[in-house]
Amino acid sequence: MFRIVMENLLTNAWKFTAPRKCARIEVGLVPGTRFFFVRDNGVGFPMEEAGRLFTPFQRLHPASQFPGNGVGLATVLRILHRHGGRIWAEAEPDAGATFFFTLDPEEPAGGGVSG
Repeated sequence: MFRIVMENLLTNAWKFTAPRKCARIEVGLVPGTRFFFVRDNGVGFPMEEAGRLFTPFQRLHPASQFPGNGVGLATVLRILHRHGGRIWAEAEPDAGATFFFTLDPEEPAGGGVSG
């Protein structure tokens, strides 16, 4: 299940950095926490639209611009919730996005929009 979470998050990062001349995708652990992250320098998104991120078939970018069916992040959310975890995102248009997640139900979530 963790492989599916990482595949979906990395596929998203890859897809949304495709327009960049120099794409950057980072995976790591926030120091002093149990928060994992996947960060990219892709197209990002406005945080006021982020409430739709983890809802199936809701897209923030047109399918003609970025392929996909809008279920990847909903799948990630469902898997993490099933295992007691959480996910949230922070982004800015044209400045990339960071998806944080934890499998530790005791760890308080950070900022951004959560699912």
